[in-house]
Amino acid sequence: MQTRTLGTTGPQTSTLGLGCMGMSALYGDADRAESIATLHAALDAGITLLDTGDFYGMGHNELLIGEALRSAPAAAREKAQTSVKFGALRTVEGAFTGYDGRPAAVKNFAAYSLQRLGLDHIDIYRIARIDPAVPGEETVGAIAELVEAGHVRHIGMSEVGAETLRRAAAVAPISDLQIEYSLISRGIEDRILPTARELGIGITAYGVLSRGLISGHFTRDRKLAANDFRGMSPRFQGENLDRNLDLVDALRKIAEQKGVSVAQTAIAWVLAQGEDIVPLVGARRRDRLTEALGAAQVTLDADDLSAIERAVPAGAAAGDRYPADQMAHLDSEH
Repeated sequence: MQTRTLGTTGPQTSTLGLGCMGMSALYGDADRAESIATLHAALDAGITLLDTGDFYGMGHNELLIGEALRSAPAAAREKAQTSVKFGALRTVEGAFTGYDGRPAAVKNFAAYSLQRLGLDHIDIYRIARIDPAVPGEETVGAIAELVEAGHVRHIGMSEVGAETLRRAAAVAPISDLQIEYSLISRGIEDRILPTARELGIGITAYGVLSRGLISGHFTRDRKLAANDFRGMSPRFQGENLDRNLDLVDALRKIAEQKGVSVAQTAIAWVLAQGEDIVPLVGARRRDRLTEALGAAQVTLDADDLSAIERAVPAGAAAGDRYPADQMAHLDSEH
């Protein structure tokens, strides 16, 4: 496994990170034993960056990662890095009700995360979405105090726009911005990515397979479970789904010519966009993890990248990446 460095002040981490959300929530039921086995397989393969959120399954995901780390070989456990998002407020039934970025809340969230993870520090800590009632700089300042106390190593941001990122960086060093970036989600290229690069801030890209939509495994007739977030996602609806899977079919032709999978091609495209970008792969099973790991061995030359651009041009996706009420919370979209 090769490594990349997150920005000028962030940690060195594996070229690919593991997004762990689906092991606990939002993509239907998950197999706990398989999730633990997948986490162990990722660590064994050299993946060090484990991405989670304290609201993924209302703490379930952090407990799962904690269990996997305790049962992993000591060498792998010592190399593991945790990237944790906080701030999302949820009901017992699982509904999202807003975000809390108050400094006192930040420190409360961190205390609970450390307990669930069974760790004495979090490697990268970030609010999941900016709290509209609290300036982002105040939230970042509270994380900076956690850094000074030794409870957090690095400060990250999530789904923020260029100006918010600039203001945050004026308060404390920011290691990376976690934001959706894929062949069909390229909104960061206009202002956000150039600003991050100007400020020396890395990118951890989630949704590199657009929640499985461009993995090559999603079919038009697939029936989603009632507790699968994608059932409410505009890109998975009706004509939008048909149009988006047409893009996948075009990408599949390129992948077949190279003798690799659609998913590997899509992940390799994100890797090719810069050494300052670390894709997060959301594998819930070992077979999907193995496929994703293969992307690190795929080289896309200029002709390949041009062919991919023709097959899936910027802005070609049909539908927003979140339902309207969730899009409203994205500082990155304003």
